[in-house]
Amino acid sequence: MTSHTTVTQHDDENLWLEDIYGEAPLAWVRERNALTEEKLQSAEYAALENRVLEVLDSKDRIAEVVKRGDHYYNLWQDEANPRGVWRRTRWESYLSDSPEWETVLDLDALGAAEGSQWVWHGTSFLRPAKGEPHRRCLIRLSPDGGDAHVQREFDVVEKAFVDPAAGGFVLPVAKSDASWKDADTLIVSTDFGPGTLTSSSYPRTARLLRRGQELSAAEPYFEVPTEHMVTHVFHDDTPGFERDIALDVIDFFSRQTYLRRGEAWQSLELPADVNVELHRQWMLLRPQSDTEVAGTALLGGALYAIELEEFLAGAGGFITVFSPDAQTSLQGWSWTKNYLLLELLQDVSSKILICDPAAGFAHRELDACPPLHVVGITPVDGDDEGLSAEGFAGDDYWLTITGFLTPSTLLRGSVTPGSPAARQLKASPSFFNEVNYRVEQHFASSLDGTKIPYFQVSPRSLALDGDNPVLLSGYGGFEISRTPVYSGVVGRGWLERGGSYVVANIRGGGEYGPGWHLAALKENRHKAYEDFAAVAQDLIARKVTRRQKLACQGGSNGGLLVGNMLTQYPELFGAISCGVPLLDMKRYTKLSAGFSWIAEYGDPDVPEQWEYIKTFSPYHLLQAGVDYPPTFIWTATSDDRVGPVQARKMAARMEAMGIAPLWYLESLEGGHAGAADNAGRARLATAPLEFIWRALNDGEL
Repeated sequence: MTSHTTVTQHDDENLWLEDIYGEAPLAWVRERNALTEEKLQSAEYAALENRVLEVLDSKDRIAEVVKRGDHYYNLWQDEANPRGVWRRTRWESYLSDSPEWETVLDLDALGAAEGSQWVWHGTSFLRPAKGEPHRRCLIRLSPDGGDAHVQREFDVVEKAFVDPAAGGFVLPVAKSDASWKDADTLIVSTDFGPGTLTSSSYPRTARLLRRGQELSAAEPYFEVPTEHMVTHVFHDDTPGFERDIALDVIDFFSRQTYLRRGEAWQSLELPADVNVELHRQWMLLRPQSDTEVAGTALLGGALYAIELEEFLAGAGGFITVFSPDAQTSLQGWSWTKNYLLLELLQDVSSKILICDPAAGFAHRELDACPPLHVVGITPVDGDDEGLSAEGFAGDDYWLTITGFLTPSTLLRGSVTPGSPAARQLKASPSFFNEVNYRVEQHFASSLDGTKIPYFQVSPRSLALDGDNPVLLSGYGGFEISRTPVYSGVVGRGWLERGGSYVVANIRGGGEYGPGWHLAALKENRHKAYEDFAAVAQDLIARKVTRRQKLACQGGSNGGLLVGNMLTQYPELFGAISCGVPLLDMKRYTKLSAGFSWIAEYGDPDVPEQWEYIKTFSPYHLLQAGVDYPPTFIWTATSDDRVGPVQARKMAARMEAMGIAPLWYLESLEGGHAGAADNAGRARLATAPLEFIWRALNDGEL
């Protein structure tokens, strides 16, 4: 297989498109949007988009809830509530088929009253005094779906914002972070003015903001250097373990943790690539790579525990909670009141362990994980003191089970030994005829011999004749794992039309732990692309498909992935869908939050690093005379993480080079997700699928 990596040096003729809200660039966007929308005009496409929207708006889907006191809160979006309604119910009502929901805040009504189409970003509750109900919270609302948001104090008893004139907290639009220190004090990290943001566009200072105080008068509390990524400072309000914790996030994979001791910050002397969590008396450590702490060798990807005060006193008696093997990795953990819950992947299928700190973190496996499925476990309320109003203690958990052909189910159980099996509470509806399909896992051999797993979802009647339309999806970055999850959108938008769907678990991701991620960093980035190409080649070799019937899709870092498929492996693909992508790796550090990803890709301003970065910069790899596959590039104007600029410039250069067919679509809102409501999500899900289907089946482009 030939890899097209010759780099042609260009002057950047498209710098003018970097003016995100400039009149000329937006006119360019509107012109291309109009062309794409015109091509989508057909009764068949409208029907497909409506069927996808039915999935997203379905009133039968699971209403996921968060427990706060005796209430269960949920943010719900549908046709009648496009921006969403924040609502709550009680336990017995939630158990019913038709819960009685109490509206706490109607975002559509709020937007109409205030003239701003708010997008929900979540809440942060103040812990109430013992015996009192939850009352005050901060609500985060984005004006356009981007990462920047306002934060406003809200009273869930009165169901109203707290009047700023009466001392209610309000933080203006910014990429801000806020934690309740007490009822009248916030720890705030935000844009306080010149010099208070990092080079990555995130806050570098945290300050104490007291009720009734102007933001400009907030007291400095913690700060990090400008070249670091961000600071996070928060108050741990666990009864008996109240403390302030500060994180100096140096880059995506390096950080230093501090504890407030009296009037000063005390550093936890740990290697920068060790993830740290403090929970009650415990400190958990998960190293990214093999390291040594307090004279003890620690294995990358393992999880260790030690009592915090013992560590601060210089002890090194680490308890090994989990140790990885070649097939098994730790994906995450959480705590009930008395137990530690571990989420593992074993060859990209879930495994759950329940660990007992009182017994030296001895563990048992939760028998709830079918093969080729992903299972999530989280505590219902790990802070419950005694029994809650519905009779449950703090060792209850939510369990979510899903697979490519298994609509999600929600269960509730208890990890207390002797408890009955988890009880199924809710099940998502079926959106396509799953029985007609099958899921298989295969392993492709990458260029260096590494075995790369991938999932294949295809019709049971699939003929291995090389004539099947296949959509190959991947990501391969930031230690993010791609797992087998149900999607009614994929079912209706792709499988029902006769396609097969494939998910590749390439290096750069986290499917096999941090080592799988580290294997494709910086100068080794090419390994992620070789892995993805190997999966494509394996599909062709197995006669599942052929080049003219094989498409790939990816978003964000996955957009960079498929951008490299376009430019380095065009002979493998019949169509490309590239969403909210990184593509110009020469200037990515200067665009939106790009500076924060240097640890992943390298720094193009360092000449020796640019030498390898330029080999995976699609914007610079385009060449005349190459048979490129049809390409759909989509992005969002309001994306303040990756930004729309790189997508614009790539499309403009491809146009100038006469590379076609090429469709371009830029949503005006929705941030990095590209959409703020279900109608927008349906469009951004369906339009690329329609493009790909036409491209693979000789349709009109």
